[in-house]
Amino acid sequence: VKDKDSNRNSDTRNKYTVNNNNKLKIKWLYTGSTSMNAAVRATVRVGIYTGAKVYFVHEGYQGLVDGGDNIKPATWESVSMMLQLGGTVIGSARCMDFKEKWGRLKAACNLVKLGITNLCVIGGDGSLTGANQFRTEWSELLADLIKQGKITAEEAKRSSHLNIVGMVGSIDNDFCGTDMTIGTDSALHRIIEVVDAITTTAQSHQRTFILEVMGRHCGYLALVTALACGADWVFIPEMPPEDNWEEHLCKRLIARGSRLNVIIMAEGAQDRKQKPITCDQVKNLVSKKLGFDTRSTILGHVQRGGTPSAFDRILGSRMGVEAVMALLEATPETPACVVSLSGNMAIRLPLMECVQVTKDVTVAMAEGRFEDAVNLRGKSFQNNWNTYKMLAHVNPPEVKVAPKIHPLSVLFSPSQSNINIAIVNVGAPCAGMNAAVRSAVRAGLIQGHQMLAIHDGFDGLANGQIEPITWAQVGGWTGKGGSNLGTKRNLPGKNIEQISLNIAKFNIHSLIIIGGFEAYLGGLELVTAREKYEELCIPMVVIPATVSNNVPGSDFSIGADTALNTITTTCDRIKQSAAGTKRRVFIIETMGGYCGYLATMAGLSSGADAAYIYEEPFHIHDLELNVVHLIEKMKTSVKRGLILRNSNANDNYTTQFLYNLYSEEGKGTFDCRMNILGHMQQGGTPTPFDRNFGTKMGAKSVMWLTDKLKESLFVSPGRIFANTPDSACVLGMKRRSLIFQPLASLKEDTDFEHRIPKTEWWLKLRPILKILARYEAVEIDTSEVAAMEHIIKKTGEIKGGKI
Repeated sequence: VKDKDSNRNSDTRNKYTVNNNNKLKIKWLYTGSTSMNAAVRATVRVGIYTGAKVYFVHEGYQGLVDGGDNIKPATWESVSMMLQLGGTVIGSARCMDFKEKWGRLKAACNLVKLGITNLCVIGGDGSLTGANQFRTEWSELLADLIKQGKITAEEAKRSSHLNIVGMVGSIDNDFCGTDMTIGTDSALHRIIEVVDAITTTAQSHQRTFILEVMGRHCGYLALVTALACGADWVFIPEMPPEDNWEEHLCKRLIARGSRLNVIIMAEGAQDRKQKPITCDQVKNLVSKKLGFDTRSTILGHVQRGGTPSAFDRILGSRMGVEAVMALLEATPETPACVVSLSGNMAIRLPLMECVQVTKDVTVAMAEGRFEDAVNLRGKSFQNNWNTYKMLAHVNPPEVKVAPKIHPLSVLFSPSQSNINIAIVNVGAPCAGMNAAVRSAVRAGLIQGHQMLAIHDGFDGLANGQIEPITWAQVGGWTGKGGSNLGTKRNLPGKNIEQISLNIAKFNIHSLIIIGGFEAYLGGLELVTAREKYEELCIPMVVIPATVSNNVPGSDFSIGADTALNTITTTCDRIKQSAAGTKRRVFIIETMGGYCGYLATMAGLSSGADAAYIYEEPFHIHDLELNVVHLIEKMKTSVKRGLILRNSNANDNYTTQFLYNLYSEEGKGTFDCRMNILGHMQQGGTPTPFDRNFGTKMGAKSVMWLTDKLKESLFVSPGRIFANTPDSACVLGMKRRSLIFQPLASLKEDTDFEHRIPKTEWWLKLRPILKILARYEAVEIDTSEVAAMEHIIKKTGEIKGGKI
């Protein structure tokens, strides 16, 4: 570690590394079949980095019981090229032997003989419960082994306690305590790919499609899929349909009058009497009662396969790092924990408490307490369910054009509010914008408002390119990339006066601005102009939507996940092309302006050797170290390299410069290729995350504006007048919640010159990227010390043991 402030080099890595003569050993156990290779890779490499000896246990608990060749040491190279592989490279198997004490006794003996006292387990609540039981009875098992003469007292003393940490691998996302389980996002990608393909067929042939997705006891996959594709009906076990649901379902399908009807079912769908509802049952109902041409599809295990998504790779990597740290810091008194995701933070929670809440959901459903079951699933599940319920109306609202004069007596009447809400897209287009527009339009119509579409950004607002937009017009928009409304980067600026006149002319009472940094700047300009133009004193909300993820006030922006998956997929293909040629380094330029989010996160998800960004300055010495690193890497069995560079990382060290430098310095050892990904990162079909995120953001913005409009009428009866700071906000994701923050209050956290927030949460992940790339010396600024300690603190205090 180099101390940049004092300009001193010190081999402080040894301070945090277990003594080589008394190494910590980590045992990695896998008991599920989801996208967990990223977690395996991170656990192995961070464990080795800190001086531990890491073992693979093949075939889950069965391998632990059988021992022998099923338990093998893991090496740095053995986890190379794993990130893009689905399933698990070390295998998984159901094991009845481990449920019996004699099986656990054999497993304990195998661990003691190898000196393994730390167990990293991946699986569902059953697997993790079994691991906790194993830990609880560890002392008893050792005593039995001594009595049977299978281990000595000295061996028992060296393995006197067993530390357990769990990670949840489940595509169902059915484990309480974490926002997302590893594998869920990848499963959603597979499902949405199939849904998009099927809906294309359905539109062509005027059919109704019923799709059954996995989820025997949890409806998360079905619910998010329904949100992401705008399904007409969803069946989930946590909230069965009301009695006489057959009539309501038919009524809704008739009312929609669409060529395309989609019904999503969880495999555990049931009615209020806990009687299963099957695909065939729903198919027969729709085809016989309505005469619709109906097809049913059961997706099955296709949901478990395929390449892991970028989100899952990053999630697995972060959880793997946190799992190792939990083991390194554990004491005999430390209870078994599970690594969870809370917002954008990897945290540790008591294992059995989470298992108990998970079981409580099943009990609540069995007892018919369905509202409790939804609440126990967590806030994210509740928000998804509430958003779906709001958007899934039986009859699309019929809204008349609002009059230009709106007496207070007719405002906010039960069926018609006579309020006009306008929607505009600003900045570069990105996937997920249309999902946000669709959601906002339909939520507004349900509230009785008239929704207005502004075409071509602020220029369209100035030129009067404004027209009503209806329920039917936004049908099918969730799966479309780009911006159907049209968008431009131009700010209101010189057109402020004309914009204010059109706001009055078209009787616009509130404004939704969906876009990137230009949307944020445009919102600020409109707020500033309120002093001069009273017409601008209306509630406004900015929804961040940009691949750069650089809008202040939000940890995530709509569109960034789709761009990240595009980059990750491209990097996979590029790396694969080097498998035959060998000894090749790829220099890849990503979008993002001055924001290094895409380069950093793509570096984590694709296993890059380095990611150059503006926020972390780099110099010629850093480039020299990277070249040396790659030359050394070519001496191993991994003969390929991947370097990412953010587009505006450095004015002088351009992508071409890096290509020339690496090509020259690598002569005789490796050759180079350069790729600038360009605008392909802005296109494509939106990912499930961006569809779901955009849908929730659009609906929430309308509900917030509705409340603000009511407040405005209370202050100024008979007209809309809102000029307080909290009447113009950015709707952003912070930690686990969608919150509104006044535009004016975000100025202090904005670097306007470079168009980025001054505080960016993802920067703390950069040390992980460097460690996983096997840099012997990780250089960090003083400001990053706290993040680095997250990786290496206390490892120098460990005495004995293996993982």
